[in-house]
Amino acid sequence: MIPGKLVKGMGGAMDLVAGAENIIVLMTHASKDGESKLLPKCNLPLTGAGCIKRVLTDLAYLEIENGAFVLKERAPGVSVEEIVAKTAGELVVPEHVPEMTF
Repeated sequence: MIPGKLVKGMGGAMDLVAGAENIIVLMTHASKDGESKLLPKCNLPLTGAGCIKRVLTDLAYLEIENGAFVLKERAPGVSVEEIVAKTAGELVVPEHVPEMTF
């Protein structure tokens, strides 16, 4: 970037999602204040809308289906109730959710 010159577009992240078929997001499930980061709707600018299929957090592995988070596995020692409490977006919880194995 040259100081004082116009920069066209933000660049960077769009290169990562353009044409990708399997995008996995790794993140913490909640903020330091305990607020959910898995929201009903994103309130930040989007690099690629609807391109994420899987989310892996410190609490769980989730897949996104029809705009909802589907709980697939939970981290060892983490209860389904804790995941439900820390997920603000729509969450689908199957009858049995196994713990992750490594």
